[in-house]
Amino acid sequence: MDPDKIERVYTSYAGFYDRVFGKVFHEGRESAIRNLNVQPNEQILEVGVGTGLALPMYPRHCRIVGIDVSEGMLARAKEKAAAHQLDHVELHRMDAGAMQFHDDSFDTVVAAYVVTAVPDYRKVVNEMIRVCRPGGRIIMLNHFSNGNKVIAAVEKALSPITKHLGWRTDLSLNTVLEGTSLHIARNQRVNPLRLWALVECINGKGQQMNGNGTAQAASGYARGNGTAAYSNGNGHYSPEHAH
Repeated sequence: MDPDKIERVYTSYAGFYDRVFGKVFHEGRESAIRNLNVQPNEQILEVGVGTGLALPMYPRHCRIVGIDVSEGMLARAKEKAAAHQLDHVELHRMDAGAMQFHDDSFDTVVAAYVVTAVPDYRKVVNEMIRVCRPGGRIIMLNHFSNGNKVIAAVEKALSPITKHLGWRTDLSLNTVLEGTSLHIARNQRVNPLRLWALVECINGKGQQMNGNGTAQAASGYARGNGTAAYSNGNGHYSPEHAH
């Protein structure tokens, strides 16, 4: 998938995205945010924020940074942020495969309907891992290819068609996670039709694994409320030259 084409496709969607896709994917977004158990002052990055449909769902006691490559989608997100007076939200136009943030800037990274809609999912996943602190959470809400051979064959056949619409259907979760430091903490099916997956991963970079397959916080990272805690010094995300 060509990056410029993806930007053009999603910018063209901006005017009607909420009406067409908003209700269809609402339950998945709501499930993702409802189960986050966001802590006060938690630093959250939403990759591919789109028209900002999820922004009003986050609690106001955290800090949200949203990025998107599409100017059209981002303009809609900015309108929502202003309309709902979301003072805890910042929005930037940015390539998810080359983010302009320092390492370990965020406690949680959320990517809803993103991984299969980018030109290079490996770059995007690696960037999410880089900007998320060790022991932090990376949440992916996405359709991944089905383990059923018949359905998988249909998904593979459809993928060349759906790529022209801005996404692919033939990518599996195992392929996405292979070779990364991410460890699945939760994987549940969500609507529409339970064909989408809500996957919560723990960022295991710089950590050792316990015998039960869970990540143990590396030296210097203290756990709090059941998760590893990390601060990048000032408690805020660190954009290098965000715009």
